[in-house]
Amino acid sequence: MTELKIDGMTCGHCVAAVKKALEKVPGVTAAHVELTPGRAQVEGEAALDALLAAVQDEGYQAAPAA
Repeated sequence: MTELKIDGMTCGHCVAAVKKALEKVPGVTAAHVELTPGRAQVEGEAALDALLAAVQDEGYQAAPAA
């Protein structure tokens, strides 16, 4: 599982957009996104770069969670 920190989400629509974008990445089997604390847990075998790019393409900032 990969955990990401997502910045810029402000509502449920944001959460849904990020979840949908992550689930479109090849290799992702599921994505769980939480508005607070701004995190996403991604299941499956997907490249980190692809996950980050998918979130950024939706207009949000993403980074590996510390």
